[in-house]
Amino acid sequence: MNLLDANDRRGQYPDSWYAATATPLDPFPSLRGQTKADLCVIGGGYTGLSAALEAAKAGLNVILLDAQRVGFGASGRNGGQVGIGFNKSQREFEKLFGRAQAKALFGLGLDAVALTKSLIAEHAPDANFRAGLVHADRFGSEVSETHEDVEHLRDAYGYDQIHPLSKDDIQSLIGCPNYVGGALDLGSGQIHPLAYAFGLARACRAAGVKIYEQSRVHDIAPSAPAIVRTDQGQVEATHVIVATNGYGTGLTRATSSRVMPINNFIVATEPLGDRAFQIMSKDYCAHDSRFVVNYYRVSEDGRLLFGGGENYGYRFPKDIDAVVRKPLEQTFPQLRGIGFDYAWGGTLAVTLSRLPHIARPAQNILSAAGYSGHGVALAGLAGTLMAKAIQGQEEGFATLETLPTPSFPGGGAFRSPLLALAMTWYALRDRLGF
Repeated sequence: MNLLDANDRRGQYPDSWYAATATPLDPFPSLRGQTKADLCVIGGGYTGLSAALEAAKAGLNVILLDAQRVGFGASGRNGGQVGIGFNKSQREFEKLFGRAQAKALFGLGLDAVALTKSLIAEHAPDANFRAGLVHADRFGSEVSETHEDVEHLRDAYGYDQIHPLSKDDIQSLIGCPNYVGGALDLGSGQIHPLAYAFGLARACRAAGVKIYEQSRVHDIAPSAPAIVRTDQGQVEATHVIVATNGYGTGLTRATSSRVMPINNFIVATEPLGDRAFQIMSKDYCAHDSRFVVNYYRVSEDGRLLFGGGENYGYRFPKDIDAVVRKPLEQTFPQLRGIGFDYAWGGTLAVTLSRLPHIARPAQNILSAAGYSGHGVALAGLAGTLMAKAIQGQEEGFATLETLPTPSFPGGGAFRSPLLALAMTWYALRDRLGF
């Protein structure tokens, strides 16, 4: 079984609030027969679409292949939170790499959000970027650490868009009785994720990228040129970019041992009416301090979009509503019994280090995956930097390539049960309040 087939109808987007509200994108044809390209991109999410667009604008002949539809995977199903940075604080980066490297990575984090905002403004205005991301802490010890991180970003990095939140501050923003503080980042924000993917696809088409959907790649021959094979076609390409994230790690051996797909779930409630302001008093998005994180925002039409719960393996749970209802009602007890109009799952990818795996599996093959919950901004940056790298502009790609992403114990064969065991432990810590 393959994750591409386990939970979805072939060639159809999931029944999500995103799919119901995005301007539809006409299907692209499937690849049939043999063709050639300067660059073959595998995967039609943010990584692949941004790579294809950057390369096409530079004059390269680009083909993009997707096994389902563009934006079908995590790029069209995520929480829509555009955050600055990675899944580690700058103080952690400094301990790992030193101040100079940490500053370089912070600069790339800023670049990722700036690029996302620029691409949306130019190609996907209906993705509607809105500034403001709240980090919500549940315990006083977490608040102290968060406020220290805020102070460090302001003092050591000159980043003045982030502000500490007291208990009174956060409870004036979010109608949850459990939060005792946190931070507000006005440099980060929220978008409509599927509208963003569709906008990138339209821009790629206008730039001359040949997009083929329902064209599943089953083999890459790392020759020069590389040969990319699908069920009904073949691309001979000078360069290949693998951008499949959680849906195709088996295409390169190094990635399959370092990147683990996991499933996450979101619901869209019925419209809240006047209650929407009581849930979120400002048009911000938010996530909490749990290891298995809850994240949420109020949609433009007044629904709560709430993500919570994870599982591992191929299948989504039979009752996604029940999986997400529990953390939603724990966070917002005033919404107990609220109706859900949409519930959907998606597959993202994590690494052991919680840092993206950016690699060159062969001289003419580049890959990026494992954004670990920070992919909305980082994926577009990774794709753009890979497109520049194949043209000889290596600097940004080389910086990301140094990020440590060790193999899971036992390699690809045992990563799922071991990670599930570890995540179960962290989920227990969340429940017990450690």
